[in-house]
Amino acid sequence: MSESKRRVLVTGASRGIGRGIAEQLAADGFDVTVHFGRRAEAAQEVCAAIEGAGGNARALGFDVGDRDATQSALAADLEQHGAYWGVVSNAGISDDAPFASMGPEAWDRVVRTNLDGFYNVVQPLVMPMVRLRDGGRIVVLSSVSGVGGNAGQVNYAATKAGLIGAAKSLAQELAKRKITVNAVAPGFIATEMIEGLPTEDITARIPLRRVGTVGEVASLVRYLFSDGAAYITAQTISVNGGMV
Repeated sequence: MSESKRRVLVTGASRGIGRGIAEQLAADGFDVTVHFGRRAEAAQEVCAAIEGAGGNARALGFDVGDRDATQSALAADLEQHGAYWGVVSNAGISDDAPFASMGPEAWDRVVRTNLDGFYNVVQPLVMPMVRLRDGGRIVVLSSVSGVGGNAGQVNYAATKAGLIGAAKSLAQELAKRKITVNAVAPGFIATEMIEGLPTEDITARIPLRRVGTVGEVASLVRYLFSDGAAYITAQTISVNGGMV
């Protein structure tokens, strides 16, 4: 199968890091499925931008935290368009609070979307990917919080740390199929997620003294999808300006 016909799914691709990843992978010739949860119009705008730049894209909507809805949407998609060569599990949410005052709804909502969402999306796509007999790529978006923890984000950090463990384990299972699985752990990136936070307090924690850009995260994912990254698997790669 030529790279130009390889299908890639990017979840949470209607904005932010997901959009940046979708656009860069499309620029490399992949046929990109732009997943969205509620922002259908935004997803269509991403598709239009990709197609306007000469790429191929289509939008696909479902709630990654809803197992039945996700599996139904993916089954129909696979039936109509065939297996995916690559998956970027990017969709995620945060609901921050000190742990002592964190309600069960905040815990469950973040776990359901971030961690269960990984299973709901990736698990149904693995065997179709294996049957392609063409290798493949799976990239999971973790976070600096999942690597080092962060006060007020016990739920979010737990899910992002869990994704690292899941990626490393899945990498062991799929290595013999030449399918690589890696986690990318962004730090503070200029997206909606950090809007309203005090810039000086954030940059003081970052050795490079600035927040990162969407393009800097997307460029790493783009590399992991390249032929040159075929020997990189079971890794967690941070994009955080030097935070430890």
